[in-house]
Amino acid sequence: MFTGIIEDRGVITGIQKAGNSCSLSLKTSLDTAEIKLGDSISVNGTCITVTNIAGSELTFDVSFETLDLTNLKDLKANDRVNMERALKANGRFDGHIVSGHIDGLGKIAKKESAGDFFKLRVNTDGEILRYIVKKGSIAVDGISLTVNSVDATGFDFVIIPHTLKETNLEFKSAGSSVNLETDILAKYVEKLISHDNKNTKSKVSASFLREHGFM
Repeated sequence: MFTGIIEDRGVITGIQKAGNSCSLSLKTSLDTAEIKLGDSISVNGTCITVTNIAGSELTFDVSFETLDLTNLKDLKANDRVNMERALKANGRFDGHIVSGHIDGLGKIAKKESAGDFFKLRVNTDGEILRYIVKKGSIAVDGISLTVNSVDATGFDFVIIPHTLKETNLEFKSAGSSVNLETDILAKYVEKLISHDNKNTKSKVSASFLREHGFM
């Protein structure tokens, strides 16, 4: 599990493709002495496993399914990627619950300054937008963000200069693809509301959630 608080911007050093999968290498400023083979690390919000460590360079094997669902397939040498190590059981929990399992891709439609801040719009499809709500949480390339507004074609969010400088959003512009992971809590709520097993329906409904202050 991750929190969406980015620890480092790794630099892609090598991509070795083999069929529908690939081996991805990157340099990191994280202390690799604290990283071991088999560790899970979020790279652009995607949970992948460390398969080799050589000094400050980490290597990951990326499956065809992960390549198909994420923007990792578009990476090239010297690209910057967001990195976060898995949360320790005794660690401080910031951001929001991020699993590292990408729902799909979005495309940056607009990136503009708004005073001291930056406003971005990401367009994506309805299957992802159904789980996005105003003031809700969203992970964009692994970054925990708050949704400012959402409509039928996309959503908007605002970031502070610190977030821009500490993440790969500094290098992204209109047309860039981003990995999206919606709030997993929304999926559980949907499952509970729609549950129907052997004619026994869940007692959790939209009216139940409104009555108890969840909506």
